[in-house]
Amino acid sequence: MGESNVLVACTGSVASIKIPKLIEHLTNSHTKIEVRLVTTQNATHFFNPEELPVKVHRDAEEWESWKKIGDPVLHIELRRWADLMVIAPLDANTMAKITNGICDNLLTCIVRAWDMKRPLLFAPAMNTHMWEHPLTAQHLTTLKGLGYQEIPCIRKTLACGDTGYGAMAEVETIAAQVMAALPSQQHPTTSQQS
Repeated sequence: MGESNVLVACTGSVASIKIPKLIEHLTNSHTKIEVRLVTTQNATHFFNPEELPVKVHRDAEEWESWKKIGDPVLHIELRRWADLMVIAPLDANTMAKITNGICDNLLTCIVRAWDMKRPLLFAPAMNTHMWEHPLTAQHLTTLKGLGYQEIPCIRKTLACGDTGYGAMAEVETIAAQVMAALPSQQHPTTSQQS
């Protein structure tokens, strides 16, 4: 079985503080996985990208790498590279952007250019009142209607002090769902791809 390429993406939720732990879980799994991270600028407030053992892609890289026609376009190259994408955490802002087709940063451009035959998972994370807002239910319906797989949030006391649903799923849960959704894991007895 060959190596799988997993693109982890994170947005400006406090739950991005768990990115190092998620990457550790994925890279230490029993399956051969190469992981890359796409981060929004706001997400980097919660962890230090330089301390991660994987390649980290940010918005500026896309614009700095393209000079002329024929040069690679980063959001297309990452879409081609990835066997699976997981957005963890997916904050309310980016959820709203994706459901409305907005692609104004590297992460949302990848999602808009995504190969819909490949798995895209998302783990919402936001304040309980944001979670309970009627727009969130509409956005979830849209994302799932596109075929994206939700990793449901959990109930707990949030970083802001509110208690309720809206906390990102546990890292172990996210990692397990990523592993289960990997195309190479779908047919473990198949040794060749057609």
